[in-house]
Amino acid sequence: MKLIKSSQYFLVFSLPLCLNFTDSTFTAQAQSYQPNKTWQISQTFKPPKRGAPPVSAGGSTRGGSCLTGKKLITPLTPPNKLGLTLGERPTFFWHIPESSVKTAKFLLFADNDQTLFYETSFILPKKSGIVSFTLPDSAPALAVNKTYHWYMTIVCNAEDSSENPIVDGWVERIKPELALSEALAKANLRKLPAIYAEAGIWHEALTTLVQLRRTEPNNLKVRLDWREFFKSVNLSAIASNPAI
Repeated sequence: MKLIKSSQYFLVFSLPLCLNFTDSTFTAQAQSYQPNKTWQISQTFKPPKRGAPPVSAGGSTRGGSCLTGKKLITPLTPPNKLGLTLGERPTFFWHIPESSVKTAKFLLFADNDQTLFYETSFILPKKSGIVSFTLPDSAPALAVNKTYHWYMTIVCNAEDSSENPIVDGWVERIKPELALSEALAKANLRKLPAIYAEAGIWHEALTTLVQLRRTEPNNLKVRLDWREFFKSVNLSAIASNPAI
């Protein structure tokens, strides 16, 4: 695959042409798992004790003319924009405001934004809310202890991408400690979100919490945990929005 910097990639698509989107590796560990903790007490997400992700290389957050009221896309990430995962192909989440455009593009870069690792497009729902995208089986698996830079943009204007709203973030796959693996193997869906949140595993914490919210939409405890989780990462403003 030809190497291309992400900043160059988006510069190319800002030209007024009708185009289509056709090793700094460091060890990351989840914070120590506490097997005797009563997980039902809190749903607060606890970021792992580790450094911040690399400085963004061309990524930004901006509004777009096709978003109602020129509102912004809100990526569902921890405050430092780096989400840890245990999976080969994690799920990503964003809050998307109402828009007349229904096509979004997702790009994933590796090697300090030198390599385009994966790209695809997907259709957005008809109404605003929290949407998700899971890397499909056809996508390459994330390597352990490697950081990837992702971008998501809505195609408001196919000829001039400067009008397209875009957000970015980072994802890193890590290997869980033995105690965490054993706890996850024994837990049911009700306990999984809190275990992941306590361990600082962002993608699985949010994914299982969404699954639980869909499975038990009228469960008051689940709804309170949902709000507590979002509050802990400064996303209270969108906690009341539906997961579509």
